[in-house]
Amino acid sequence: MADRKLKVGLIGLGNMGSSHARDLTDMENVELVGVCDLKKELADQFAASCCTTAYYDYKDLFARSGLEAVVIAVPHFDHTPIAIEAMGLGIHVMCEKPVSVHVNDAKKMDAAYAAAKEKFPGLVYGLMFMERTYPNYLKIKDILETGELGRLVRATWINTAWFRSQAYYNSGGWRATWAGEGGGILTNQCPHNLDMYQWLFGLPEKVSGFAHLGKYHDIEVEDEVTGYFEHANGMVGHFIVSTAETPGTNRLEIVGENGRLIYENGKITLNRNRMSMFKFLKETKESFGNVESWYTEVPSRPNIAGPHRVVLERFAAAILGHGTLIAEGHEGLNSVMLANAIMLSSHMGQGVRLPLDGDEYEAILKDRARTSRFVKTIGESVSDMSKSFGK
Repeated sequence: MADRKLKVGLIGLGNMGSSHARDLTDMENVELVGVCDLKKELADQFAASCCTTAYYDYKDLFARSGLEAVVIAVPHFDHTPIAIEAMGLGIHVMCEKPVSVHVNDAKKMDAAYAAAKEKFPGLVYGLMFMERTYPNYLKIKDILETGELGRLVRATWINTAWFRSQAYYNSGGWRATWAGEGGGILTNQCPHNLDMYQWLFGLPEKVSGFAHLGKYHDIEVEDEVTGYFEHANGMVGHFIVSTAETPGTNRLEIVGENGRLIYENGKITLNRNRMSMFKFLKETKESFGNVESWYTEVPSRPNIAGPHRVVLERFAAAILGHGTLIAEGHEGLNSVMLANAIMLSSHMGQGVRLPLDGDEYEAILKDRARTSRFVKTIGESVSDMSKSFGK
């Protein structure tokens, strides 16, 4: 029936979960049948404001709410066990980013989904990669896929517009710890950027990473990272991120044989070569000449309002049989693999090849959590996450 409402539950009412609660309550094709959080007062508060039922254990939500689908917005390590249990019960899953902290957990989720699909063929598993809805990224992907830049040579992404204060890191006991979050900027702020990198260019063959732990903040995880990527087609990539620079920069520069694309300050510009630079460098008689190029500003549109809601709407539509997901669950593995590879390379002091065997990094991660002597200072929680979106 066209007017049927999907029964959805929400687990986790922190920074992102609270935003999802508002969106789910306002969606015409969704009935929010329960909200769940370990903090009883928080669950009760949102249940009252969303006119639904509060749960304090996700197992009770699964057993008693009558839900058909669940949105998972809990700390990262909990994504895996909750998603796997939901899938086994035939419950559709929308998981917040990152899909997991390490490669092995992402693979476990993919395997659980494949097994559950045998019993529940229509099961849907999606990810909250809302930046794939942004018009400028869609335009860049279109330019690359149509081959306008020709063979790609270099992609350099400097994204230091992720400034975070010490107060931000102090806002949660789990935040910026090996045991609670499993990492820093690569695990929390940059999963969207890592997803976008692999969405546009694919995975590299080799990754060299340089990660600085607590360089600028009183934290035990990475707050400044540089990644160097080597692709099978000869393209190289640079990924430079930090949570300590202000004013920050978000600049994506893509160079191909036919020109250069730059995305910065919400604007795409293109220098289009009149001929392939590879052909020119082989054939020209000039020692210092350049290929003639023409400068163009590519028409673009501002980001859509409420991109998280768009992902949720597409999730509901896919389940109800009249839409497709923005990002399918199995697509989360690549961004996790890139993050893990950067950290593993930095730890080892040498490049690592992909696809990554997850055992080595998982062992390092567990050891860091086990041997941590770091003591967090806990401050006030973050109440407004809107300034974090669209970096």
